Amino acid sequence: MNVRSPSRRMLALAATLVLVSLMLAACGGSAASQPKITLKLAENAWTGSSINVNVAKILLEEKLGYKVELVKLDENAQWPALSNGDLSASLEVWPSGHADNMKQYIDEKKVVENLGPLGVVGKISWYVPTYVVQDHPELATIDGFKKPEDVALFKTAESGDKGQFLAGDPSWVQYDEDIIKNLGLDLKVVRAGSEQAVLAALDAAYSRKQPILFYFWTPHSIHAKYELTPVKLPEYTDACYSKAKDGGVACDYPKDVLFKIAWNGLKDKAPDAYQFLKNMQYSDKDQIGMIAAVELDKKTAEQAARDWVTKNEAVWKAWLPPGK
Repeated sequence: MNVRSPSRRMLALAATLVLVSLMLAACGGSAASQPKITLKLAENAWTGSSINVNVAKILLEEKLGYKVELVKLDENAQWPALSNGDLSASLEVWPSGHADNMKQYIDEKKVVENLGPLGVVGKISWYVPTYVVQDHPELATIDGFKKPEDVALFKTAESGDKGQFLAGDPSWVQYDEDIIKNLGLDLKVVRAGSEQAVLAALDAAYSRKQPILFYFWTPHSIHAKYELTPVKLPEYTDACYSKAKDGGVACDYPKDVLFKIAWNGLKDKAPDAYQFLKNMQYSDKDQIGMIAAVELDKKTAEQAARDWVTKNEAVWKAWLPPGK
């Protein structure tokens, strides 16, 4: 019996070790199955941004099992929020207005990551209704706005003795006051306050065939509803925009390859969501169709996104990580 006792003790020890191993494995499995983090996506003050985040929200929740919150936030305020993890991602950055942010947060501090192109190419311009150009062809270029009699067509109660240039939300990236000053134009920037207010002013002017000069962009459903002509400004150059910080812009806005950005911790905290957002891309046509559904058909951004997701599985399937 004494000879066998050590063997029993060894067997008992082995059994204990197996039990401990199983418990450790169970603990490890529990840690691996901890709840996924809540994703917070920046919803900026224009319809395209709302469309993007609603498409992402639907798919991240229903295909990858995340809870997603949409956070209404100014496009400049989103950078520090992303840098400290208060936001997870923003899905439509217009690079022409964020050179300093890109340098500070992406290139130097490396606390925000560029997730690559959204697939949509944007362009900010000065616009007039086409009927204005038909009556005054010289207003198709900036030269027409150097003539007092032409500028007088755009005077309003808000602009006084100057012609009115209608801008939108003060938080938007805009160089119009600098352009006006540096080109010596007798115009005054009047801020409508929002995208919707600019559209309402355009609708009112268009219904009366009145002149209106305003800041807007493509892609947008506005171009399906109205006939508009972009005013030809001096050509964009990198040298022109290198003076932006000192108020020296005196040229057109550049074309913008829109891109996505994320908190640099997203890759580790939510690798499948990170990969999904990195893969997310669609065309101008895709986005314009959804924007039109919101602004012309009066659907919510969520409804427009849901309709697109239902009809375009072949597109978004490629965004999902392998095996999803």
